[in-house]
Amino acid sequence: MYSVFVKRLIQNLNEIMFIKTKQNGLQTVRHFSSNSNVNPKLDLEVNRIIWIDMEMTGLEVDKDKIMEIACLVTDADLNVVAEGPDIIIHQPKTILDNMNSWCKKQHKKTGLTQACLDSTVGLEDAENEILKFIKEHTSEKMSPLAGNSVYMDRLFLLKYMPRINDYLHYRIIDVSTVKELCRRWNPKIFDNAPKKNFTHRALSDIKESVEELKFYKSTFFKS
Repeated sequence: MYSVFVKRLIQNLNEIMFIKTKQNGLQTVRHFSSNSNVNPKLDLEVNRIIWIDMEMTGLEVDKDKIMEIACLVTDADLNVVAEGPDIIIHQPKTILDNMNSWCKKQHKKTGLTQACLDSTVGLEDAENEILKFIKEHTSEKMSPLAGNSVYMDRLFLLKYMPRINDYLHYRIIDVSTVKELCRRWNPKIFDNAPKKNFTHRALSDIKESVEELKFYKSTFFKS
C-alpha cells in the first residue's frame, strides 16, 4: 500500500521533475508532469493510453531492425501523464548500409544513422527501459497502444520486444484511421488538421500524433 501511495503522490505533484538515469551505458530522461486541469475520472490507470513510435531500417519485419523507440503516456483526454525514454539502439554498419534508398537519405538527414552507429544501447536494454516506464504508469493489459500507422510498430514489438507487446492491451488506437475517415466523411475538418513536420524522429512524431488526435477529438468527434 505504501508503494502505491508513493506512486500516486509522484504522479500528482504540481511540478515537473526530471530524473536522469544512467544504466549500462543508457542515459534517458524521464519526464513526469501533472496538469491541474486533468479530470480525475479520465486519469484512472485503466483509461490511460500508451503511445509508442519507432524509427526502423525499413518496414519488412522479418529483416529490418529498430533504430529508435520513444514512449509517452496520456490520460483518456490526451493530456500527457508522463514522457518516457527516447532511446537510440545500436545497429552495425552492415545493417545500416543495407537500408533502402529512402531510409538511407532520411535517417542520414536527421542524424539517426550516425547516432545508431555511436550508440552502445542494445535491444534488450531498450526493451527493459521502455517496459519499466510503462509499468510505472499503467496497469498490465489495460492500456491500448496508440500512434500513427501503429499496427506497424506493434508488429516490430511482437518480434523484437515481445515483453512490451504482451504487457499492452490487445487493442490499438490508430490516428491514421481517424484521419482517413475524416478525409472521407468531413473534408473541411480534414483540410484544417495540423500540418505534420515529418521529422521522422520517434519522440517528436509521437507528440505530433497526440496533437493530431486532440484536433480530431475537438472537431471531428465534437458532440
